[in-house]
This record gives sequence, structure tokens and C-alpha cells, in this order.
Amino acid sequence: MAFTKLSVQTFGVGKGTPATSTPETDIWAVFRALRDTRSLFGLRPGHVQTLQAMLSFLKPGHGDTVFASNDEICRRVGGIDERTLRRHIDRFIELGFMKRHDSPNRKRYRVKSSEGQSISYGLSLAPLLARTSELIAAAQEMEKARRDRVFLRKQILTRLAQIDEADPENELTHQVRRVLRRKLSITEYRALLDELEAQCKQMSTAVDAPETLKLPANDGQTVRHHSKSKKEQKDLESGTDSETLPLRTLTTVCDQATSFAANSLRNWHDVESHARTLAPMMGIHESTFESAAKKIGSQKASCAIFIILQMSNRIRNLGAYFHSITLGRRETDFNPSLLLERLSRSEAATA
Repeated sequence: MAFTKLSVQTFGVGKGTPATSTPETDIWAVFRALRDTRSLFGLRPGHVQTLQAMLSFLKPGHGDTVFASNDEICRRVGGIDERTLRRHIDRFIELGFMKRHDSPNRKRYRVKSSEGQSISYGLSLAPLLARTSELIAAAQEMEKARRDRVFLRKQILTRLAQIDEADPENELTHQVRRVLRRKLSITEYRALLDELEAQCKQMSTAVDAPETLKLPANDGQTVRHHSKSKKEQKDLESGTDSETLPLRTLTTVCDQATSFAANSLRNWHDVESHARTLAPMMGIHESTFESAAKKIGSQKASCAIFIILQMSNRIRNLGAYFHSITLGRRETDFNPSLLLERLSRSEAATA
């Protein structure tokens, strides 16, 4: 029978402490570190429970070898069978966390000489303790990574909520939520966050003050144009209840939308049909337009399409802005009649 090479510890004669003292290791701190990093080593919860039971047999100052029999260890684990215990022990030995020191009769015990030398037969956990620094460092890194993932995920969820408020039909949010069902790495989380932040930055400009056009005019005309542009933008966000809007006024002032019509717009049915055609071209989802039509009326929703397209050079995200003035917090303040009047005056003044 082949035996594993044994380590012989020399104790001072007549003393119970080693001749060479070493710093005492907190065995349970090592255990917690291995428990938290078990995925790195392919260990399952059953392995961890077995190790915990084995560690409970160690007594302070009595070394790092487990002398308990397999039956005792199985009972302390909670009644696992001996074959499972052997598999767990073999796995720990394979990973280098444990070493088996067998006696001739396979019993586990310790013998001492009169000079204080001792030989331990059993399951040595010295290899586990020797890797204390490695395991604790790995556990700390995993905890940092876990906290970073949680932090990044919360940021991502915040950005998703912001985009949903501005544009519930945004396809990017649906794609990101599907991806979030998987366990992602920090790199993947950061990539998603960067993409969402870019989207939020783009959408946030949709409700900013509109950019004024550079016109070949003197200083007085430029100031007047700035003033009127601000008034037009405010009319999208403030005003009274809109009155019945003349069809001719809408199609004349909003010549940008009218120019895309294949046929003349003779009635409101033609206007609404044309608005539904323009909406997807402006980045406005069909379902968003239908929701707006149900909430504020199809005529008012169609007017919003025509007016926003006419002011497209001052609005950076047409879809987000449409949602804001028809379904969002600015819906009650949207006044098409007043805004068309401002647009008409502005065009007349700059003609």
C-alpha cells in the first residue's frame, strides 16, 4: 500500500505550542472567501457545506487536520451519503485545497513521541490555509465587480425610465430590456449604459429652446427673428384650448408637409391620412400617433405632425417632441391655432 508523504511537526518538549510560532489564520474568513468565490473553482453549494462541516471539527491550537470519520462528517453535513462525501473530498484535493494523509489502517488520528514530535493521519486543510491571501483577494475582487454591476444596472434602469417617459415606443429600450435578462459582464453593462446615455442626450435636446436660423439680415432683423422663434416654441408648450382650425391656414403655413402630399389636401380626412404617412418618416411610431389621436383627437394630432415638420430645423428629435406635446406633460398646453398664427407672422416678417 502506498502512503502519502507525511509532515512531521516538532513541538517543544513539555510544551503544547510549536517551537516556531506562526500568525494564526482565521479559518472562517478563509472559508467565507472560498464560499463567495466558489463559482471560480466550479464548486457547488454541497461542496461548501461539506467543507463547513469539516472545519467545525478543528479546534484552536490543535492543528489543521480533520480526524473525524466519514460517518461523523456525513452526519454533521446533514446526512449525506458517504459516496457523496468522497466525491467532495476528491474535488477539494484536485483543486489543491486539501491533502489526504492516510494511516496504514485508514484510521484518522495523531501520535506523538516523547520528544514532542507528532504525526497526523487524516484530512489536512493546510493547503487551503496556505492560499488565504489568494482567496481573500479573489473574494474582494468579486465583491467589487458585483457592486459595480449593481450600480451600472441601476443607472441603465434609470435611463430606460427616462426614455420611456419621452418615447414609450422606442425600440432601443425593448432591445436593452431583452439583453438585461441575461447575466452580463461589467464591459457589457457599460456598453449598454453608453448607448442609452447617448440616446438620452439626443432626446433631451428635443425640448430645449429651438435653434435659430442664420438669416442674411441686419441686427434688427436678427433680434426680431430670435424673438419670434422663441414665441413660436413657447406656443407648443403653452396656450389655451385650441379652436376650430381653418384647413387652408394649416396647409398654407405648413408648406413643408403640404409639399410631400401626392394629391391636394381638400378636407380633414386628406390631412389626417397624409399625417399618418408623414409620421413614420419623422421617427414617430404608428402606435404613438394612434394613441395621440385617441387622446387629443385626430385633427389636433395631425396638426402637430404638420407644425413639427414645419419647425423641424429647430427640433432635434421630432418623435420625442411629438410624444411630449400630445401624450406627455405638455399635452394640455399645446395650442395649434395660436402657433400657426405665430408661424404665419414669422414667415411674413422674414419674407
